[in-house]
Amino acid sequence: MPIRTAVTLALVTAVGLSVGPGIGFGNAAAQTAMPMDHAAHHGTQHAGTAMPPSGAVPTMPGQDAFGTIQEIVRILEADPATDWSRVDIEALRRHLVDMNEVTLNATAVATPVDGGASYAVTGDGRTLEAIRRMVPAHAHEIDGTNGWTVKAEPLPNGVSLTVTAADPKQTAHIRGLGFIGIMAQGGHHQMHHLAMARGEFSH
Repeated sequence: MPIRTAVTLALVTAVGLSVGPGIGFGNAAAQTAMPMDHAAHHGTQHAGTAMPPSGAVPTMPGQDAFGTIQEIVRILEADPATDWSRVDIEALRRHLVDMNEVTLNATAVATPVDGGASYAVTGDGRTLEAIRRMVPAHAHEIDGTNGWTVKAEPLPNGVSLTVTAADPKQTAHIRGLGFIGIMAQGGHHQMHHLAMARGEFSH
């Protein structure tokens, strides 16, 4: 080896310099150490983001009906006047099953009528049972809302829900909402659930 080359190598090794592109001696210790396992490096790199902040807790119940029941139970437990001998959470659960059946599984066919629309709401089995319980009860609750006239009449395989209004502006409103939009009208649902859980009434 020429003397100049040997001296250069000795210097770069001692002071940690680079002798050219692709040849580095500044990390001699790193180059002589065992290579880090990639999976371990990846885990170390992301360990700070994988864990939630200290004290953070999940808030979502994971299922809507479960969350509704959880909220009602908390209200009942926070109320010292709750009569636990009358509480019926199972009745609330069955009602939430009805709501699920009507919302997701019922078939609703709309027919325009003067001042609004008529909806033939039909289904089979458990869905039909839910329709027959929920639709007439809801029609009774919202009759008069927004000046509407709301009527429910039985069908062989469901219920006919007719909603009309004298105000021409409400005609488009009724038709635009459709069956499930009309079922969502009113603010009685939440208090209805609480009263049902307290054992005060049921469908």
